[in-house]
Amino acid sequence: MGRRAEQVYTERAQIRQLEALVEELPANGHVVVQLNDGSSYDGIVCERPIVQVFRDGDENEGVNGVVRLERPDAPDWNCYLWLGDIHRVEHLDSAMGSEY
Repeated sequence: MGRRAEQVYTERAQIRQLEALVEELPANGHVVVQLNDGSSYDGIVCERPIVQVFRDGDENEGVNGVVRLERPDAPDWNCYLWLGDIHRVEHLDSAMGSEY
């Protein structure tokens, strides 16, 4: 991924919300992620995402992050989701906090 994001966040409350999402997305956790647009994705978190600095199309600097999901039952399937697009995370297993 480059250092470009469609949306970046600069307000402290927005950044705290992104950081809270990171805690909800542990490596190897099985989750359903619901996006702000109503779509959802079911998969395994490849590695815990991190909040990083990006620039938007207008060169504004702010933060966002990306989580990558995979599905063991579909080896060729994976997707990348922007943390700022996530509305809700549902946990389907007990992997919370169990990163190795």
